[in-house]
Amino acid sequence: MIKKFLFVLISALSLSFLTSTCSDDLDHGNGTAKQLQLELPQVPYDYAKFSELPAHIKENDFVRLAFLSNEPGKLFPTFPEEENPKVTDHGATLGRVLFYDPRLSLNNSIACANCHHQEKAFADGKVISPGFENKMTFRNSMAINNPALMSNLFWDSRRQSVKDMTLNPIKDHIEMGMEDMDYLTTKLSKFDFYPSLFKNAYGSTEITENRIADALAQFICSMTSFNSKFDQNQTNGFSGFTSMELLGKSVFESKGNCLACHGGVNFDQTSINGGGGYEGDFSFSATANTGLKLTTDLGRNGRGLFKIPSLRNIALTAPYMHDGRFANLEEVIEHYDHGVQLNPNLSDPLIDGNTGKAVKLDLSNIEKKALVAFLQTLTDEKFIKEAKFSNPFK
Repeated sequence: MIKKFLFVLISALSLSFLTSTCSDDLDHGNGTAKQLQLELPQVPYDYAKFSELPAHIKENDFVRLAFLSNEPGKLFPTFPEEENPKVTDHGATLGRVLFYDPRLSLNNSIACANCHHQEKAFADGKVISPGFENKMTFRNSMAINNPALMSNLFWDSRRQSVKDMTLNPIKDHIEMGMEDMDYLTTKLSKFDFYPSLFKNAYGSTEITENRIADALAQFICSMTSFNSKFDQNQTNGFSGFTSMELLGKSVFESKGNCLACHGGVNFDQTSINGGGGYEGDFSFSATANTGLKLTTDLGRNGRGLFKIPSLRNIALTAPYMHDGRFANLEEVIEHYDHGVQLNPNLSDPLIDGNTGKAVKLDLSNIEKKALVAFLQTLTDEKFIKEAKFSNPFK
């Protein structure tokens, strides 16, 4: 009887050990991977057709999406052609799955989507974000606003194409921790749906680092946001705007001089003078650091310079600035109205007016409220609810 009990006990312990070992190999013991149920439509969503883009986007010679024009090098000629992937329905579908899958992190706890929530225009609403071991990132998570139009990515502009950007968070030791990409490709091959998704996208079941980067880039490049109230009123002289929104538009374009840093179709200097909004070889003008004090985060080239962010969907993406210092739009406007502090890196006439003193906008209270009202017209409600950009895991 005792021998039988011991045999049963040892067998149970052995089974338990084997189960936990398999679980650990699969999801490092947190159970995340087993809870994911993938739900995709039988016919993939339409990612590759961009016929719904408004005329003021499609007809702009300087702002033709690389994948839309079918001329990958046309938008930014300095980019290698392979860095601008042609978007396909199956490629973007695979990218969508990868974007939302926490198994791309070392311990299956963090997906790209953890720091990029669709309802927040793919920001996350936090000052800084927790990584795969609850270590905190150094900077605020940026929203995703028409990234295919951008010639610089990340707050310090260290990457110049979406494909070149995609693997950085995955490999980062704080964000997702997957430094060994061979381990990741082996890991993904264990799930029955990935080989078929890769075959649909690339013609074979082979899972490679390059294909992971390419599929993610296709999905991210397919994210276009041009259906805001501002866009809808392009053809009617903004007759659909309220009086406050019209006043705010006027302040934005004139007294506030916001267009100096947030011009172009993407409100981030994209397309200004046919370039990416920055001087020289993707370097930053002093305006890129408008109003920021030099801190221990030295940003671009160690000079405290940071990328000009897009203002599209800006009302959804608080807190603001690279360090998330401002909780709402009102605080941002107050800062630029009278809170700019000079430092040696701010030598731009937009900041000091060539006077050696910080420029103050001196907006009235009604002008500040109107400016907020105008910025709210840049929200694209369709974009943040679009099923094809949503989480496919249920």
